[in-house]
Amino acid sequence: MLKKKNKYVVAVVGATGAVGNEMISVLEEREFPIELLRLFASERSEGTTLEFEESEMPVEVLDEDSFKGIDIALFSAGAERSKIWAPIAVKSGCIVIDNSSQWRMDPGVPLVVPEVNAHSLKQHKGIIANPNCSTIQMVVVLKPIHDAAKIKRVVVTTFQAVSGTGKTAMNELLQQTTDLLNFREIRCEVYPHQIAFNILPHIDKFLENGYTKEEMKMVHETRKIMGDDSIQVTATAVRVPVFRGHSESLNIETEKKLTANEARSIFSEAPGITIFDAPEKNAYPLPLEVSGKDDVYVGRIREDESIAHGINLWAVSDNLRKGAALNAVQIAEELIKR
Repeated sequence: MLKKKNKYVVAVVGATGAVGNEMISVLEEREFPIELLRLFASERSEGTTLEFEESEMPVEVLDEDSFKGIDIALFSAGAERSKIWAPIAVKSGCIVIDNSSQWRMDPGVPLVVPEVNAHSLKQHKGIIANPNCSTIQMVVVLKPIHDAAKIKRVVVTTFQAVSGTGKTAMNELLQQTTDLLNFREIRCEVYPHQIAFNILPHIDKFLENGYTKEEMKMVHETRKIMGDDSIQVTATAVRVPVFRGHSESLNIETEKKLTANEARSIFSEAPGITIFDAPEKNAYPLPLEVSGKDDVYVGRIREDESIAHGINLWAVSDNLRKGAALNAVQIAEELIKR
């Protein structure tokens, strides 16, 4: 359990990656009560520095004693490193908030989106899992609808930015775009096909059922976060040539009928949601305009005329913020409150 203090010693593990960088920015922007910030990354980054509150902070390499004296560690270093280092951190008395997939479906680890299931934090035993980026923004939208009308089924198609893969993917999109516009041969190193001026209906590995791991993450994680295994979810995850911001097309079937206006009213009172829905003015959420913002933006809200109780909508969120760094920091803030 986190001890009550005025300020805390915080670590960011994987600090030099896209999500790690965003975690540092969010900690500073939200004026998180930090006594000391320590930054960790792989051996490749040893000796480099990153800026925090106008100071240059050294990047360290992890060892068995790194977590001694640290209160909270935000992990964004990948599943394999989390599997090794998170238990070591916990043994040192540190609470780990992990952004990887390593602990998400572990029954002993809470999977938390503060707007949805902050109460699950009381079950933690030292490790708290941050959900998949596409799941986070979806459940923020689903929660108030489920509370009002009980969700039966969700059909979701995602349009996910390359930053979800990391800095190397962002560099690949930029390089491919530059090469194409200059009539040079392109190279595909991160993705199996060209991503510039293209879309790929393929995120993560394909499974025996024909779905990808990313799609099945959305199925299983949604049920765990919402605390309801009866919710049926089917997903298609698509990678698009956008740098930041995941978009989702959602078809939600409920037990009780909701009109589009009722849905708007529900969203207007829900935490973490901004309604941007004026189609007559061509106003709807766009990843370009949502980049750098904290909320999940919702638009194109309309009734599904093909079923008795259905709502269609479009949801967009900055995947590096709410989909990763911000959600992790919000979990830490919730721990302090409790």
